[in-house]
Amino acid sequence: MSKYWNNRIKNLSPYIPGEQPKDRKFVKLNTNENPYPPSPKVIEAIKKAANGDLRLYPDPTSTMFREAAAVRYGVKPDQVFAGNGSDEILAFAFGAFFENANGAASSGTDAILFPDITYSFYPVYAGLWDIQYRTIPLCDDFSINCDDYKIPCGGIIFPNPNAPTGIPIPLGDIISLAEHLEGQGRVLVVDEAYCAFGESNGKAVGNSVVPYIGKHKNILTVHTMSKQMSLAGLRFGFAIGSEELIEGLYRIKDSFNSYPVDRLALAGAAAAITDTAYYDDINGKVMVTRERVAGELRALGCNVLPSAANFIFVQAPGISGADFFSALRERGILVRHFNKERIADFLRVTIGTDEEMDVFLDACRDIIRIFLFSLYPPCPLCPPCEILGEKK
Repeated sequence: MSKYWNNRIKNLSPYIPGEQPKDRKFVKLNTNENPYPPSPKVIEAIKKAANGDLRLYPDPTSTMFREAAAVRYGVKPDQVFAGNGSDEILAFAFGAFFENANGAASSGTDAILFPDITYSFYPVYAGLWDIQYRTIPLCDDFSINCDDYKIPCGGIIFPNPNAPTGIPIPLGDIISLAEHLEGQGRVLVVDEAYCAFGESNGKAVGNSVVPYIGKHKNILTVHTMSKQMSLAGLRFGFAIGSEELIEGLYRIKDSFNSYPVDRLALAGAAAAITDTAYYDDINGKVMVTRERVAGELRALGCNVLPSAANFIFVQAPGISGADFFSALRERGILVRHFNKERIADFLRVTIGTDEEMDVFLDACRDIIRIFLFSLYPPCPLCPPCEILGEKK
């Protein structure tokens, strides 16, 4: 705590990102990165853009990307906003659409709403912008019930699918909630960071509300290229919404940094957004691996929430989340543990390659075996052997 900090900084509790290890080699399943490399077209475009034009400022409105994204999603270029990662865009959205607690228009109904278990950057942004918020508890099965949000408020934000649970929200429920908010003149921000990983019967399904932004002008969808496009190291995100919402984001951006997207990132992102065949293929692999791993974990007695993301939320049988996390780390496997009420015994596990997930599953079997053998004396077909599918 420094005497030079203002009260805003003193009272902030910053977001803590997932560990990025440098001291040893880990199987890294803790930050929801895509396990496959970006499209070769992305690398080619970045190499081509690495030329003498780097002496010039980039396009402040990322026109090349917005035009490509508009074609991809069937919207207008003016309905697309590009930024330096989706986190930056989310921060802009908080500043543009949610009322400051000290503003002249502030009232008891100005508090924004988001789930009690969700992306932990949301309360950080609320604190940064001095925005009142109220959390809405998830249901007993960890799903989001949109009817719980149909109360007077200053706006709503949540991910679909939710993080860290991975559970998706039915599109009809989201649209109904947007209609409710329209009557209040409030914005619904849908964070679609993991939307590309939804599936039904092994096939990708449309789980995005982008097709509805023309009819419901209060919906803003926020997207990242870190997960679905394998570009976490590039730092590029985008939003899709009505022209008036996009203009609101520009007003914040241009009061902060007119050039948040550099030339190399812009070239890579524009190439990525057009290579749908490549990304449909690798993201399909992630979904297949996710379902296989979830099934094998359930066979070990784990509780695995249904996921439409590139991660799973796992609770091991009878082992605390902290102990399970530590045991995996000792075996060279990094996952994410949130020491929070209701989810302290769960771990969020990013889906890696099949080879990485096999290492993870072997470690889980070992950890669970050791734990169960500590509870039961060894004997032929003892409970641990039955659960692990072994005979002595």
